[in-house]
Amino acid sequence: MDLGLKGRRALVCAASKGLGRACATALAREGVAVTITARTAATLEETAAAIRAETGAEVTVVAGDITTEAGRAAALAACPEPDILVNNAGGPPPGDFREWDREAWIRAVDANMITPILLAKAVIDPMIARRFGRIVNITSASVKSPIPTLGLSNGARAGLTGFMGGLARQAARHNVTINNLLPGPFRTDRLRTTMAAAAQAAGRTIEEEIAERSKTSVAGRVGEPDEFGRACAFLCAASSGFIVGQNLLLDGGAFNSTMG
Repeated sequence: MDLGLKGRRALVCAASKGLGRACATALAREGVAVTITARTAATLEETAAAIRAETGAEVTVVAGDITTEAGRAAALAACPEPDILVNNAGGPPPGDFREWDREAWIRAVDANMITPILLAKAVIDPMIARRFGRIVNITSASVKSPIPTLGLSNGARAGLTGFMGGLARQAARHNVTINNLLPGPFRTDRLRTTMAAAAQAAGRTIEEEIAERSKTSVAGRVGEPDEFGRACAFLCAASSGFIVGQNLLLDGGAFNSTMG
């Protein structure tokens, strides 16, 4: 299926591995020139080389922390007017809310709410002027079904969801869509991090803990990053302009609701 994206340009944040990398790869397969950001230059370069080798697409690398002003400036200098923006940042650590001080909350909100809002602010008017734009925010299944140990993520990402829901309704008439992808358990480093404490408590390895969790999944497994990337590319398609302000849950059916 041709998604009508050949020749477009995308800025994909936190894309050196995991779900961000999967999104960048899926877009590159569609002929999109991608600019990818991450903090670790070596990992980022390896990812860029792999995407180029598979897809032949143009891949620009910007090493830096997208949650900082300098990191955002560098990314936007390399890709100042993207047709597609994929907002993504590493999630805050798990824990008990009694342990989190004000600074922990500020870091979480800055990374997972304020940063994507500022990036959207930087790119949305040129998108409107060109009458094409796709903004996809990678949030979390915890937006729909809060995870007690991920309270920092629950709060920050829910705030982003509310803001983007309002902005999406303002931009849609200009063929600029804003939607959110809500991942459940995918086979990424983030999953391994969140599974570590449970694995230790149960006397299992992390991979054994993931396998155990998979037994309780409706789908019988955790997700693979490539599946997530393809969903992102679909939301960015030229033919997806009537999908506005939605929260697409990719959790293998874990969230049990008739109405979603």
